[in-house]
Amino acid sequence: MKSFFAFFFLLLVSVRSDVIQESCDKAAKGDAGINYGFCVASLEQNPKSKTATSIGDLVPITIDIAISNATSISSIISNLLKNKNLEHYTRMCLEDCSELYSDVGSSLKSGRQAFMSKDYGSANADISAALDAPDTCEDQFKEKKGVVSPLTKENSNFSQLTALSLAFISML
Repeated sequence: MKSFFAFFFLLLVSVRSDVIQESCDKAAKGDAGINYGFCVASLEQNPKSKTATSIGDLVPITIDIAISNATSISSIISNLLKNKNLEHYTRMCLEDCSELYSDVGSSLKSGRQAFMSKDYGSANADISAALDAPDTCEDQFKEKKGVVSPLTKENSNFSQLTALSLAFISML
């Protein structure tokens, strides 16, 4: 009897892992901005993904990961702004990025709520609005020659996370 439960548990874990890998594979093949390895790693690190049995189960998880990521980016920006020797233009860009990321959380939460209500159109619109933040943030730094964004990696990761949510929604 114990071996039956052990087999069932292993089968269940394998199925859940397959959902993540298959979903990430489809997302990466359908969107050039999504990296398969990043997708799998992001989902496998989140304990909630262990209970996912479908792409639909992964959507709120990816949105939650993106919300957490946006909060982390806001914290990074706050720490960067504490530097008194920060160049004026860089400071202005970081302040703008801070404002962008402060708005992202509400867009993602609205998107999550819309998704849970099966209003995929509104979910898509809200999450797409959040996807603008990292691009807008990066573009500001590029406007002045010689200025390098200190948030490039964070912006890229956030872009992938929000694109992942959108890709999963479009697969439903």
